[in-house]
Amino acid sequence: MKIKPLRDDIKEYLISHKLTKKFEKARRMFENDLRHPSLNTELLEPAHRGIYSFRLDLKYRALFFIDGDTAEVFAVTNHYK
Repeated sequence: MKIKPLRDDIKEYLISHKLTKKFEKARRMFENDLRHPSLNTELLEPAHRGIYSFRLDLKYRALFFIDGDTAEVFAVTNHYK
Protein backbone atom coordinates (compact mmCIF):
# COMPACT_ATOMS: atom_id res chain seq x y z
CA MET A 1 0.00 0.00 0.00
CA LYS A 2 1.33 3.42 -0.97
CA ILE A 3 1.07 6.66 1.01
CA LYS A 4 -0.23 9.68 -0.91
CA PRO A 5 2.08 12.72 -1.06
CA LEU A 6 1.93 14.75 2.14
CA ARG A 7 0.23 18.14 2.38
CA ASP A 8 2.58 21.09 2.85
CA ASP A 9 1.48 21.72 6.45
CA ILE A 10 2.37 18.15 7.41
CA LYS A 11 5.75 18.45 5.72
CA GLU A 12 6.39 21.67 7.68
CA TYR A 13 5.40 19.95 10.93
CA LEU A 14 7.84 17.10 10.23
CA ILE A 15 10.63 19.58 9.49
CA SER A 16 9.95 21.76 12.55
CA HIS A 17 9.89 18.72 14.87
CA LYS A 18 12.91 17.05 13.18
CA LEU A 19 10.85 14.04 12.14
CA THR A 20 11.50 13.94 8.40
CA LYS A 21 13.98 11.03 8.50
CA LYS A 22 11.81 9.09 10.94
CA PHE A 23 8.76 9.60 8.74
CA GLU A 24 10.61 8.44 5.62
CA LYS A 25 11.84 5.31 7.43
CA ALA A 26 8.29 4.60 8.65
CA ARG A 27 6.93 5.25 5.14
CA ARG A 28 9.28 2.63 3.65
CA MET A 29 8.28 0.08 6.28
CA PHE A 30 4.58 0.91 5.82
CA GLU A 31 4.71 0.59 2.04
CA ASN A 32 6.47 -2.80 2.35
CA ASP A 33 4.29 -4.14 5.17
CA LEU A 34 1.73 -1.89 6.83
CA ARG A 35 1.57 -4.32 9.75
CA HIS A 36 5.33 -4.21 10.43
CA PRO A 37 5.73 -4.63 14.23
CA SER A 38 7.84 -1.45 14.57
CA LEU A 39 4.98 0.66 13.21
CA ASN A 40 2.47 -0.53 15.80
CA THR A 41 -0.33 0.21 13.28
CA GLU A 42 -3.73 0.38 14.93
CA LEU A 43 -7.35 1.24 14.19
CA LEU A 44 -8.41 4.07 16.49
CA GLU A 45 -11.70 4.32 18.34
CA PRO A 46 -14.41 4.76 17.34
CA ALA A 47 -13.64 2.15 14.69
CA HIS A 48 -16.48 3.19 12.37
CA ARG A 49 -14.55 6.39 11.51
CA GLY A 50 -11.82 4.33 9.83
CA ILE A 51 -8.90 6.32 11.27
CA TYR A 52 -5.63 4.46 11.78
CA SER A 53 -2.25 5.42 13.18
CA PHE A 54 1.33 4.22 12.88
CA ARG A 55 4.30 5.03 15.06
CA LEU A 56 7.13 7.34 13.99
CA ASP A 57 8.83 6.99 17.37
CA LEU A 58 7.73 6.60 20.98
CA LYS A 59 6.35 10.17 21.05
CA TYR A 60 4.87 10.81 17.58
CA ARG A 61 2.28 9.01 15.47
CA ALA A 62 0.96 9.54 11.96
CA LEU A 63 -2.83 9.46 11.58
CA PHE A 64 -4.22 8.17 8.30
CA PHE A 65 -7.19 6.71 6.53
CA ILE A 66 -7.29 4.19 3.71
CA ASP A 67 -8.80 5.09 0.35
CA GLY A 68 -8.78 2.04 -1.91
CA ASP A 69 -5.17 0.89 -2.25
CA THR A 70 -3.60 4.08 -0.86
CA ALA A 71 -3.28 5.64 2.56
CA GLU A 72 -3.56 9.36 3.21
CA VAL A 73 -1.76 10.79 6.22
CA PHE A 74 -3.84 13.71 7.48
CA ALA A 75 -1.95 14.50 10.70
CA VAL A 76 1.19 13.82 12.68
CA THR A 77 0.58 14.15 16.41
CA ASN A 78 2.30 14.00 19.74
CA HIS A 79 0.93 10.73 21.10
CA TYR A 80 0.89 11.95 24.70
CA LYS A 81 -0.86 15.33 24.40
